[in-house]
Amino acid sequence: MTELSRPLTIITGPTGAGKSALALALAEAHGALLVSADSRQIYREFDIGTAKPTAAERARVPHAGIDVAAPDERWSAGRWARDAARWIAEAERAGRPVIVCGGTGLWLRALVAPLAPVPPLDEARRAALARSLDALSTTELRRWVETLDPVRAGLGRAQLVRAVEIALLTGTRHGDALAVAAAPRRAARWLVVDPGPSLETRLVRRLHDMVAAGWEDEVRRLVDAVPPEAAAWNACGYREVRTEVVAGRSIGGVLEAVRIATRRYAKRQRTWFRHQLTGERVTWLGETGDAARDAACRWYEEEGR
Repeated sequence: MTELSRPLTIITGPTGAGKSALALALAEAHGALLVSADSRQIYREFDIGTAKPTAAERARVPHAGIDVAAPDERWSAGRWARDAARWIAEAERAGRPVIVCGGTGLWLRALVAPLAPVPPLDEARRAALARSLDALSTTELRRWVETLDPVRAGLGRAQLVRAVEIALLTGTRHGDALAVAAAPRRAARWLVVDPGPSLETRLVRRLHDMVAAGWEDEVRRLVDAVPPEAAAWNACGYREVRTEVVAGRSIGGVLEAVRIATRRYAKRQRTWFRHQLTGERVTWLGETGDAARDAACRWYEEEGR
């Protein structure tokens, strides 16, 4: 992609930080398309546990990148970046502003800078390997990656699976490929939303809201329709809830484990942002509530000049 004169507007931050609400408000005020950079919200039917925008919110603001994949599809950062670039180009040709919002750091990186190519994977061997990897806990999977591709060992389950697949099926390390320096193909301005210590409280409240909204019933419906090895089950908390539903138990017993897993995911995201996002085009936003909205509005208008 050739460099365009106007940089992309990207709002990111750890899960539960409030970035989606800010992006929605800005998009509605400025008539923008919202492009989701969330590796969990791409899957159809997995709604409540991924904190997907509601139907009412999508009616207020046009979205791209939501509900674009079947639950058993596997999406790479490169695939998402190609689609996102197309959605963005279509909106820009129509004269519509674009706001990219999400917390999947590798996807965002793939959008603004090219990734080194990964050798193609043999799909039959990949399917056979997937059956073995699905049986491993995330802790066990992480131990594999610590040996096979240490630089990737701190990531989430989907990225750990990808690292093992590439290492075993191609003989190369994904981390080595991603480390290849490349010039940016699209300039970007970043707003990193992170409320600091209050994030923990926000995550607990959001988890309770998900349960109240019917997360258990959603998973019960999905169990009958989506195979257990489907990629969508890797979304944070879904496998734990699925296990309880299949066993006929209430999900109350796993909510603490889901809370801890979500907190760890947010910690990994924060680490990525801290190390990957630097420079004058990066603004950090720690306010919450009305103060956060006012600051985000000022940032959008000042940076857009």
